[in-house]
Amino acid sequence: MVKIGDKVRFLNDVGGGIVRGFQGKNVVLVEDENGFDIPTLISEVVVIDTDDFNFEQKPPKASAPSTSATATAPAQATHAAQAHATPAPAPPIQREGADRLTALLAFVPANVKELSKTSFDFYLVNDCNYYLAYAISSIENASWTLRAQGVLEPNTLEQLQQLTYADLNSIERLGIQLIAFKHDRPFAAKPPVSVELRIDATKFYKLHSFRESDFFDEPTLEYDIVREDRPNHPLTVNAQQLRQAMVEKEQPSAKRPARTSKPHDRHEEVVEIDLHAHELLDTTAGMSPADIKDYQLRVFRETMDQHLKEKGRRIVFIHGKGEGVLRQALIAELKHSYKNCTWQDASFQQYGFGATMVIIH
Repeated sequence: MVKIGDKVRFLNDVGGGIVRGFQGKNVVLVEDENGFDIPTLISEVVVIDTDDFNFEQKPPKASAPSTSATATAPAQATHAAQAHATPAPAPPIQREGADRLTALLAFVPANVKELSKTSFDFYLVNDCNYYLAYAISSIENASWTLRAQGVLEPNTLEQLQQLTYADLNSIERLGIQLIAFKHDRPFAAKPPVSVELRIDATKFYKLHSFRESDFFDEPTLEYDIVREDRPNHPLTVNAQQLRQAMVEKEQPSAKRPARTSKPHDRHEEVVEIDLHAHELLDTTAGMSPADIKDYQLRVFRETMDQHLKEKGRRIVFIHGKGEGVLRQALIAELKHSYKNCTWQDASFQQYGFGATMVIIH
């Protein structure tokens, strides 16, 4: 059994060091002579020496009886305190190149083979050399409810809660706030992190949503909070705000001369929706191509439903040329759910081959 503080030697490489911690169940962090922590499989190290603090400290031998009663009592108290003294905890692990903030949420299924009825362990992972003071809240109608708070040590993870499918709706929107710092050493100050994440409950029903993880032995669904000092700000498309932004964009500026022709019907204005993943999402980390396409189709449906009663409205969906998969999916949706609409290739001069114009009748 390998324990923190053991001196080990590498089986398949030169050198060794002192065990400073663990990553998951099968990986041990070995501090080499230069002070760097090297992740190594437990099966590839052998213990060559063990520090005394890994074992229960034995009480010191009793001293010879004292002739003074007043001297005997303090000595006995000292021996008792030494016998029950708790060894000082090992200092937090510091990894080379891990001074940029990286933290994430992780959902680990208890049984990935039975997703329809399993529970999920909900973790906060700190993958950097900073302590993280955290507060995690669920958000509903601009009201925040605190779900977890605390301080997480560097390069560690903590289970926050065990969730069932009935709990998923309550964490659809999470607000995460982090403050980073270090103990007993100088450090570069980091700005506080405050992000809002949307947890898509439909992913918990899909096996391909759970991927191999650096932190767990089981497949895991992960959401970045901050990576390499860059907070994650996923875009949640709001149809009303999108419409308002498009209308404001088309309004004439104060310097533009007034039109002398009849007023322009707003339904004749062309609404442009760029469905490229990099325009809709700040990051696609942890998302499969199918997940990205589902998100693009959801934006398409929200836009169509928003303008469906506006006869004459023209909407251009920019999907790119690619292999034509997204375009075919849009056309299938139009044929099945929007039969009062027609479609055609959008202007080649403006959009090339990568856009489709939908006209609402």
